[in-house]
Amino acid sequence: MVELLNLPNRRVFLAGAADGGPACFLLVDPVAGGILVNAPPYDPALRDALASVAELRFLFLPSARGAAAAAQWRGAGLQVVASVEEAPLLGVQVDQRVDRKTRLTRDVDFLPMSGRTPGACALRVKTRPGIVFFGPILDHRDWPALVAHADDYSYENRVIGALAVQDLRFEFAFCDNYEHGRSRFGPGAAAATRANLATELRT
Repeated sequence: MVELLNLPNRRVFLAGAADGGPACFLLVDPVAGGILVNAPPYDPALRDALASVAELRFLFLPSARGAAAAAQWRGAGLQVVASVEEAPLLGVQVDQRVDRKTRLTRDVDFLPMSGRTPGACALRVKTRPGIVFFGPILDHRDWPALVAHADDYSYENRVIGALAVQDLRFEFAFCDNYEHGRSRFGPGAAAATRANLATELRT
């Protein structure tokens, strides 16, 4: 477990990688407590290490790609959160099905952006400086970028979602393919992401 970000009101840790590859993060929120983003392989020692930082309350699954160990984390007491569209694909009971109007707290909400998978969804911390967990929707190419994949559910939908990203305010951003020490996540993530999106959408 590696601390990536320490703000006055929130912290972000790298919690390993899920089975199959997506990076897993722990967001420590003053109201929601500990929010896992993607499910790392279940390990009581990891659970205890994460719980020593914050009370583990939620497991947010941006897509089915990070859900392999979700049932075990749910069995450890976490509430599983996923988008309405992605929930049927996860293979685990979902406790909260979210959409664009859902808020986990006053400052934490969701940005459904189908395309990489049918119901891929980002989690956003709106409070400045602003943090977004994009899951598989964008890829780290240095900074987050829109990258076409052969197995995209709908690249057209991804482009539409990317257009909306250009209006978001955030300083920090994390994607499923985050590589520690290589991927850049902020501050300055919004400006860099907008630049990457502009380049991609021109081609």
